Amino acid sequence: MKKVTLLLMAATLLAAAGCKSGKPADGQPTDIQQKVDEYAEFSLTSDLIQTLSPNEKELVKLFIEIGQVMDDIYWDEYFGQANRASLDTLADPALRAFAQIHYGAWDRLDAERPFLPGYGERPAGCNFYPTDMTKEEFNALADPLKDSQYSVIRRNAEGNLYVLPYHEAYKAGLAKVDSLLEKAIALADNAGLKRYLEARREAFRTDDYFESDMVWMDMKDSKLDFVVGPIENYDDGINGLKCSHEAFVLVKDEAWSADLTRFAALLPEMQTLLPCDEKYKQEVPGTDCDINVYDVVYYAGDCNAGSKTIAINLPNDERVQLAKGSRRLQLKNAMQAKFDNIMTPIARLMVCDEQADSVTFNAFFGNTCYHEVAHGLGIKNTVSGRGPCRTALGAQYSAWEEAKADVCGLFLTEQLIGRGLITNTTVNQNYITFIAGILRSVRFGATEAHGVANIMCYNYFYEHGAFSRNSQGKYVIDVEKAREAARGWAALIIAMEGEGDAEAAKAYSDQHGKVSPALQADLDAIRDAHIPRDIVYQQGAQVLGL
Repeated sequence: MKKVTLLLMAATLLAAAGCKSGKPADGQPTDIQQKVDEYAEFSLTSDLIQTLSPNEKELVKLFIEIGQVMDDIYWDEYFGQANRASLDTLADPALRAFAQIHYGAWDRLDAERPFLPGYGERPAGCNFYPTDMTKEEFNALADPLKDSQYSVIRRNAEGNLYVLPYHEAYKAGLAKVDSLLEKAIALADNAGLKRYLEARREAFRTDDYFESDMVWMDMKDSKLDFVVGPIENYDDGINGLKCSHEAFVLVKDEAWSADLTRFAALLPEMQTLLPCDEKYKQEVPGTDCDINVYDVVYYAGDCNAGSKTIAINLPNDERVQLAKGSRRLQLKNAMQAKFDNIMTPIARLMVCDEQADSVTFNAFFGNTCYHEVAHGLGIKNTVSGRGPCRTALGAQYSAWEEAKADVCGLFLTEQLIGRGLITNTTVNQNYITFIAGILRSVRFGATEAHGVANIMCYNYFYEHGAFSRNSQGKYVIDVEKAREAARGWAALIIAMEGEGDAEAAKAYSDQHGKVSPALQADLDAIRDAHIPRDIVYQQGAQVLGL
């Protein structure tokens, strides 16, 4: 029986049972309403909008329209449009709301457990592949485009597999994008932004994003930025290949950005400081990159699903990274929203009274900023002859790469503080904030790359004495032991990537990427305190006053 049919039957049963408002007869919220309430609402606005020219404001509106198309495509990639349409039949508004937050039937912050009636385990390959496709069938498929990051696999009328490139699979939506980009190109006054939009338009037509990524790397002085297209491959649990569509509309905070741009030239030196074997740091990262601060004014697609992204490190293409480095975009207003609504309450509840005040926004901002820097460091190609790390580790790569970025970013922040280059936070604050931040990030769930990375990190730090609990059950961080643990964890991760042994990486994460009973008790305490798990945005042109 098809999922849509099951969902329609379940909706009928819910309506018959009278569960229409998300509350039972006694007026108490249902479990699903409680889940919805775990997401703090936040109006996604920015004072920077008022600094834009009339043309730039029109561009923001066009970018939002394009983002809405990316959103529609992502629904198809992750859940399927037929399944999405069936959500309207649900009688319970809480179920509909929660499905909108997660773009489907599976709770991304709870090990992707199904919450919609009629749905079981999430298909490993989402809607990029037929759900009944076997590994043998995929391997036997002769089309070389099957391994493209920008193609889907479908069945024909005879039941045989075939490959459909994105520009054909999403032809109708991309035709609208093409028309909107034509208008945006005509409006763009900044030469770098205009070139990028032209190159991205061509990329949508051809599924070749290399040139547009290279042009984006050269876009240094635009007040607006628009990250759009098929970008991250987190959702493909079969091959770790297929990229999901998303969009960010960004306005640059020029004052905060000025404080960060001077660090770009330090990247090759930072590479030499990494606490790992010399053989894993022989690659020299490009320095033609930038670290800038933005307010994000619109999210769409993958980045808007479940937990919201607060920083960007792109492009993912190793060829671009080796040639030009990468760009790190810090989303300041989104960070502040999460810090105020989530981090601060967690610190008050879980960190000992003597250290709770050391959980600061500047430390949170710094740790997040250098997480993105650290993505460009380490090793991109294995020393074992297995090719690029991303390819060698396959589906294991994302979690290990996020783990590397977390701990190496923390290590690099410590180095910069020690040199007096970062002065608005201290080493103690950064380590205490980092460990408190793990309690926030672990809630992403054990199947999401960032969540697995944080669980492994938590367990490593605990095993090496980085923190303990006092008589009240609150965390007491031993900063010196945490510093030692950071170095050991970084060395282990970089070696794992450098060797590219997917079986070893999986064996480690299977053993160490699990939530312990003690950690689960802490997460339960955070839940029982009704601390939000994440943010849900009220967003769009009207919210921005455009």
